[in-house]
Amino acid sequence: MNAALLGTCIALLIVQFLALVPWASIVGLFARRDVRTRPFWLIGLGSAAVLGLFLGFYLNSNNDPRVLANWGRFYFSVLHLQLGMDFFVATFLLMLQVWPKGGAVALAAFQEGLRQPKYWVLVVAGISLMAVSTIIPFFTFGEDIKVVKELCFVCTMLMPGIFGLLAASISVSEEIEGRTAVTLMSKPILRRDFLLGKFVGIALAALTMTIFLGWWLIWVVLYKDYLDPPIAAPEVPDPAWITEFISGIGQGSVADIIRGMCLWISDAGEALPGLVIGFCQVMVITALAVALATRVPMIVNIVACFAVYFLGHLTTILTEVTARENALVRFIAQLFDTILPSLDNFDVGPAIIRDNPVPPMDYTIYAAHVTLYGLTFTAIALLLGLILFEDRDLA
Repeated sequence: MNAALLGTCIALLIVQFLALVPWASIVGLFARRDVRTRPFWLIGLGSAAVLGLFLGFYLNSNNDPRVLANWGRFYFSVLHLQLGMDFFVATFLLMLQVWPKGGAVALAAFQEGLRQPKYWVLVVAGISLMAVSTIIPFFTFGEDIKVVKELCFVCTMLMPGIFGLLAASISVSEEIEGRTAVTLMSKPILRRDFLLGKFVGIALAALTMTIFLGWWLIWVVLYKDYLDPPIAAPEVPDPAWITEFISGIGQGSVADIIRGMCLWISDAGEALPGLVIGFCQVMVITALAVALATRVPMIVNIVACFAVYFLGHLTTILTEVTARENALVRFIAQLFDTILPSLDNFDVGPAIIRDNPVPPMDYTIYAAHVTLYGLTFTAIALLLGLILFEDRDLA
C-alpha cells in the first residue's frame, strides 16, 4: 500500500471541501449557522478524509501513470470551478464593505441575472454548440482543432455578450420605466451608484458564464485532440516548467497526479488570454447597453448595440476601402473608426489559426493591451450613461 498516495488523496479531498464551503453556504446548501459550529467542520473534514481514503485505495489499484495524470487533471478542473465561485463570493463580500450602496445594487442585479431563464438557455446553447463542433467534419486536412478552438472562443464571447446586452436592456429599462428606480433613489442611493451597480452586477453575471464556458472549452479541446489527433504529428511534450517541477518531486504515483494537475493549469493558462480578450468585448457591449438603457427602449437599445457590434468589427476595413473615395465617404469612415470601438482587436482567430503558435509572453502582453483598450471604452460608455441618466426624469 502506497502511504504517500493515500495521504495525498486525503489532503486533496480536504482542500476540495474547504473550497466548497464558501460558495455552498452562500447558495444555501449549508446552513450558515451550522458552518460556524465545530461539529460541521468535524463532520465535513472527516467525510473528506474518508472519501480521500477510498480514492487512494482506488488509485493504488489503477496506478498507470496516464490514469493518475488524468485523475489529477480532473481533480484540478473541479477545484478550478470551485475557486471561480469562491472568487465571486469574496468579490461581493469586499464590495459590500467598501461600496455598500452600489454593491447592494450590483448583488441584486447579479442574482437577478443568474435567475433569468435566458442565462441558462445561453449556457446550454454554448455548451451544445461547443460539443457539436468536435464531431463536425471541417475538411481542413488535420487542422480541425484550430477551427474547433476558434468556434469555442467565439461561443465564450458571444453567449455572455448576448446575455449582457439583453440583461442590461431589459433590467435597467424596466427599473426606470416601472418607476422602481424612484424608490431606490429615495433610500438614498445616488444615481451613479444605481447605474454603476447595475453594470457591475450584470458584468459579473456574464463573467460567470465566461468562466464556465472557458472551463468547458478546455475539455472540448482535450476531447478533440483525443478524438482526432493530428496526422503524423509527434507527441507533444509537457511544458518545460512542468518537467522541471516534476523532476524536483521525483517519480511515483504522487508525482503523476501532480503532473496531471499541472497539465490542467497549463491548459487553463493557454486559454486565459483569449478568454480575457473575449470578456473585454462583453464589457464594452454591456456598458454601452447600460448607458443607452437610460434613455431608449429595449428594442432600440438592442438594435443600436448590434449596429455598434457589426460596425465595430468593420471599422478597420471601412477605413482601408474608403481611402481612395471622395472626402465625404472617407470622413464618415474615419468618424466611425474614431467614435466606435475597434472590436476587431478582440478577435482571437488570427492567434489560433497560425502555423506556429504565438509566444505565450507576446500573447499575454497583447491581451493586456486589449484589456486596457476595452476598459477605456467601457469607462467612456459608462460616463456617457451617467451624463444621460443625470437629468433623466424618473417621476
